[in-house]
Amino acid sequence: MGKKIIILGLSFLLFLSVQNKALAEKKEERSWKDETIYFIMVDRFQNGDKKNDFEVDTSDPAAYHGGDFKGITEKLDYLEKLGVTAIWMTPVVKNKERGYHGYWTEDFYETEEHFGTKEDLKQLVKEADDRDIKVILDLVVNHTGYKHSWQNDPEKKDWFHPQEEISNWDNQQNVENGWLAGLPDLNTENPETRNYLLDMAEYWIKETDIDGYRLDTVKHVPKDFWIEFSKRVKEAKSDFYLIGEVWHNDPRYIAEYNKAGIHSFVDYPLFNEMVRIFKQSGQSLSELHSVWERNKYYYEDPYTLGNFIDNHDNIRFVREVLLKQEDPEKRLKLALTYLYTAPGIPILYQGTEHMMDGAKDPDNRRMMDFSQNKKMETFTAKLGDLRQKHPALRRGDFSMIKDDGAKAVFKRTYRDETIYIVYNNDKKDAEITFKDKDLSGHKFVDLINEEEAKVKGGKIELQVKGETAHVFLLQEESSNPYLYAAIAAGGILVILLLVFLFKK
Repeated sequence: MGKKIIILGLSFLLFLSVQNKALAEKKEERSWKDETIYFIMVDRFQNGDKKNDFEVDTSDPAAYHGGDFKGITEKLDYLEKLGVTAIWMTPVVKNKERGYHGYWTEDFYETEEHFGTKEDLKQLVKEADDRDIKVILDLVVNHTGYKHSWQNDPEKKDWFHPQEEISNWDNQQNVENGWLAGLPDLNTENPETRNYLLDMAEYWIKETDIDGYRLDTVKHVPKDFWIEFSKRVKEAKSDFYLIGEVWHNDPRYIAEYNKAGIHSFVDYPLFNEMVRIFKQSGQSLSELHSVWERNKYYYEDPYTLGNFIDNHDNIRFVREVLLKQEDPEKRLKLALTYLYTAPGIPILYQGTEHMMDGAKDPDNRRMMDFSQNKKMETFTAKLGDLRQKHPALRRGDFSMIKDDGAKAVFKRTYRDETIYIVYNNDKKDAEITFKDKDLSGHKFVDLINEEEAKVKGGKIELQVKGETAHVFLLQEESSNPYLYAAIAAGGILVILLLVFLFKK
């Protein structure tokens, strides 16, 4: 009996040790580079509360369409199944008339009544947190709406820069002080104005417990403001995330704002290359790797950059493809595969997973259609699932091991996991063959199609259909993908058997 008790105790302690280690590793590893962000235009996502539908006109692309906080809350399960781990919402503060998009602030401390109350917003954040989904709010500190009441307040005449349009985009002072598209430009050099905006940013963190800000029009605000801003928000919440919009094609220019305390940026240089390469067949993928090499050099942590192929300011990717008279389904699958497997945080703009079309603003801001393309939704969810299951797709190094015209192979390795992403960006089927030092004694498991390919003589030969991409996990030839599950199940059975013997 004594031996039985000892064996049972040791088995139980071993089981607890393994479980605790796994939990500790999981907790330690989770960071912003592991997230997948879904970008929501609040007014155009889901109408969950008809009571706030005044002045709604779905036939007018520049009017409110009825989306709100309750609508987003209703769709959190949908987002979770899509593999989303964070949502970024367009500005939620009270806007001037027809400011459905949120960028024409009228009151920095109130929610837009078309979207719901602060309590609705807090409920959304809480229910998202219950699903381990982080919430990022879009924040504008560069300007107000066109007819903000401060402009008529004598005591706030110094809160704005003199009215002057931006005329020289190469002149940084003009970029920072000029009125963007005629919007009143806030004078953040004024201590009163600055303190108001800093207090406001801290207020929303403490009031709603959000997890991050997407910072609008970053380059139009002086860097010394961002230094103070980043310090304040981190004091309010230590792990608070800042991702900035610096709309520029030069990573050297963008990376300067890293030094001002902004962790991350939406990667416009990569966006430009992804759209150019994937909207039309036959393009080389080599420039995608070049962008990554530059990012590694210039940014503090390039793995936290936000990658995207669609947003609310540019025409939809699907429209770009249609203008080239290409197949939107094939082209979008290629682009999404790169979005989810390349270094950086994928940002999925609402509707991309349903292959939504759209021209210039406001046509690229159509009301979300959840039934448009279930096949593409399923494909996107699969990519989201793969990214969460395989750390190499979130944290792995990145190299291009084959660059042959429109055919390319990228490799990502993290610890003991290696993944190859294979692209045939041409219309014709092709054999893609390559060697790599890690191939011998291994096989390829296609994570999307669940097929296998064997390595022969230290090289792999793949028959790849035109306009397709494949994500391959490198696996030892003798390994069994269900081995660890079987071991775990066996361990549980042993413990149950010991318990049975102990009772006897």
